[in-house]
Amino acid sequence: MTGDNASLATTAGRIADHRLKYQEAVGDRDAAAAAKQHPRGKMTARERIAALLDPGSFVEFDKYVKHRTHGFGMENSRPFGDSVVTGAGTIHGRQVVVYSQDFTTFGGSLGEVAGEKIVKAMEFALKTGAPCIGILDSGGARIQEGVVSLSKYANIFRLNTACSGVIPQISIVMGPSAGGAVYSPALTDFVIMVDKTSHMFVTGPDVIKTVTGEEVGFEELGGALTHNKTSGVSHYLASDEHDALDYARTLISYLPDNNLAEAPIYDSDTALQITDADRRLNTIIPDSPNQPYDMKTVIEAILDGGDFLEVQPLFAPNILIGFGRVEGRTVGIVANQPNQMAGTLNIDASEKAARFVRFCDAFSIPILTLVDVPGYLPGTDQEFQGVIRRGAKLLYAYAEATVPLVTIITRKAYGGAYIVMGSKQMGADFNIAWPTAEIAVMGGAGAVNILYRKELAAAAERGEDVEALRSELTAKYTADVSSPFLAAERGELDNVLEPAGTRLAVIKALRGLRGKRDELPAKKHGNIPL
Repeated sequence: MTGDNASLATTAGRIADHRLKYQEAVGDRDAAAAAKQHPRGKMTARERIAALLDPGSFVEFDKYVKHRTHGFGMENSRPFGDSVVTGAGTIHGRQVVVYSQDFTTFGGSLGEVAGEKIVKAMEFALKTGAPCIGILDSGGARIQEGVVSLSKYANIFRLNTACSGVIPQISIVMGPSAGGAVYSPALTDFVIMVDKTSHMFVTGPDVIKTVTGEEVGFEELGGALTHNKTSGVSHYLASDEHDALDYARTLISYLPDNNLAEAPIYDSDTALQITDADRRLNTIIPDSPNQPYDMKTVIEAILDGGDFLEVQPLFAPNILIGFGRVEGRTVGIVANQPNQMAGTLNIDASEKAARFVRFCDAFSIPILTLVDVPGYLPGTDQEFQGVIRRGAKLLYAYAEATVPLVTIITRKAYGGAYIVMGSKQMGADFNIAWPTAEIAVMGGAGAVNILYRKELAAAAERGEDVEALRSELTAKYTADVSSPFLAAERGELDNVLEPAGTRLAVIKALRGLRGKRDELPAKKHGNIPL
């Protein structure tokens, strides 16, 4: 299409023609998209990119490509760029690659050309060592194009896998993602969903009702809350699209560009002496071993500025994972949460922490582990659902990690759960305990019931105060067997220190580990118990 006074035989005419095509590809499309998206409280594909990236940094790829499909009336609608916008830009001055699906064009469906655009963007990210961020809003495969659309999903999945552990991958789900399309975000490192707007499922409510007779709504089946709280597919529940994009920007600030780069280092005014805030940790552990406390308070006391970017806060809340900084350098945090299920480990907590540990290890992010764990959650549900195999994932993740590992035991460290949570013999570099720590096969009360069952039964027969005797024996067991100083004597701990000294101890430990080199035996890959 050319202007009335323009000829493609002249430079001016060609420039005028370009301006018209640009208006068709961007201006007209954006206006039409805004008219559809804004009334629903949603941004357009380009607006999302603009909100994610630094102003003026976006460079678009494949702006003028068109689909090549004929049939079903597709030949009559061939918009520039098809159903996805791709390109590169910067976040906090660092390059990222981004693709944003356009739901207002063919429902954001993935056809041959849209798939090719995403594949090219991902290949560019892999080639340049830049994080890749996908903004998803799609009805799924483009049925008019048949098998070719499915093949493009396969190309994307394979690239997701190739990129895994090489560049950070983030999926921001802004709308529907159904069928095979859901496996791309599942293969990425972090998934962000928007409350009441995002939906992910393999089979939708209508199919489920037809096949099984079960009636379920979109929100219950695959809404953002479901995947943040129940399934664990998502890592952050955003209140709206701006919140989702802000979280992604913040997350990127903690991550390296790729597996060969360091995470960004920020200026830090970290105090190198014990502060009043440090001293408050001396009173955080309750006198009663059965009374909970909030482990986030401990985490925030250690990190620069108390800033902790939690990941998956709603899923398996009995374990905490996330990022922070110590002396301006990124660290990953794994911590039991005593005020949720007493901090026990279960299947969900093990899988949540295992995936996070492996991410940190892949991108050379040191891991700080905070331990207060009474053991694994007992019950037939856990056993029947495979706690042995699935719980072993966390064991595997720590055992293969070669990044700096620093472990702080604040209170309980019992049985197999103690071993799993970054113990010395699992490869941790620095292991420190507070004086309140109890390290043993099991808690004192349980041990006394087994070791002194005859004595307790005899005392009951004599009419003596059994509870008083049990308390006395428990105190003796704790002093004789589970004291942290006994573990320190055997080299299982590097130090026992007051809680107030924890932050400085972590700083010194991480400084000493900056040059750590640890090689695993050569192999194609291990066989993690999936």
